[in-house]
Amino acid sequence: MPRGRNVLSDIRNALDGFVGHRVLVKANRGRRKVVEREGTLERTYANHFVILLDEDKQYRRVSYSYADLLTDIVELSLCGQAGLQKFQFTAG
Repeated sequence: MPRGRNVLSDIRNALDGFVGHRVLVKANRGRRKVVEREGTLERTYANHFVILLDEDKQYRRVSYSYADLLTDIVELSLCGQAGLQKFQFTAG
């Protein structure tokens, strides 16, 4: 199994423990456009994870790949009583 696949599995395993938690997502959409949204980490799958956004009383789901986290296209911060804490993982 390629080494890159293990790192992505490590990220997924780390995220599994935060399913149901509030998160802040910062996504780089290119050309200096960064989108920031708050939602709930709804579910993790083999190749991606899903966040349920609740903006303006409308619910919508967005998904991102674990590679997006690895390459810093997407940043996740966990929302807690102590404020925002950036999601960090340790590989291997």
